This record gives sequence, structure tokens and C-alpha cells, in this order.
Amino acid sequence: QVQLVESGGGLVQPGGSLRLSCAAEGIIESIYDMAWFRQGPGNSRELVARISKDGVKNYTDSAKGRFTIARDNEKRTMYLQVNSLKPEDTAVYYCNALMKVETGWSLRTAHYWGQGTQVTVLS
Repeated sequence: QVQLVESGGGLVQPGGSLRLSCAAEGIIESIYDMAWFRQGPGNSRELVARISKDGVKNYTDSAKGRFTIARDNEKRTMYLQVNSLKPEDTAVYYCNALMKVETGWSLRTAHYWGQGTQVTVLS
């Protein structure tokens, strides 16, 4: 079974830091673009940052300067270093990956989501 497993969330003081991880598990042919999204209380899910297979990175304005996205293709893992955290960063952080996976007798390319990891910044 193919899945994305996030970890690293927690409860922090304003100004604190966390390192989120997203590991891809299962029989996976290829992992293409990967991205971090977040969904705060009462908000819709929003993109935070994305990274291509070749390591090209893009950030939304809210993440620039404070968040750093990275990936290790050998470990099939993506990271998000979040620094200088603010109460408004409180959200469930989700990873998303476009992957080609084996499904029975064929290969299927689709977006997969992780279950999310909670980040809470005290106010």
C-alpha cells in the first residue's frame, strides 16, 4: 500500500522552530513534484511550498524567508524546516506528492496525500 507519512509536528512557543518530515512508503516507481500544504482552523487548505524532483523550490509569500523545503530522493523523504513560528502558522500540515505507483498489473500516476501533522504555536 502506498502512503505518505508525516511527522515532526508539535506545540511550540512563538519564535520557535520545527522540522516536518514526509516519507513515502510502498512500491513506488517515481516521485515527481512534492509539496507542503496547511489548513488552519476555519480555513481552507493552502499551498506552503513545493519542490520538483530536480530540487527546484517555490514558496508562497507566507513561507518565504522562514520556511525551507528540501527532499532526499534516495530516502523518498521531503522536509519542511519552519522557523520563527507565529501563532498564525498554527495548522495541520499535509504533504502531497505526484507519484507513479504499481497497482496490480499497471502503473498509475496520481497525487497522494499524507494524514497531516499538527503544528500549534502558542499565542
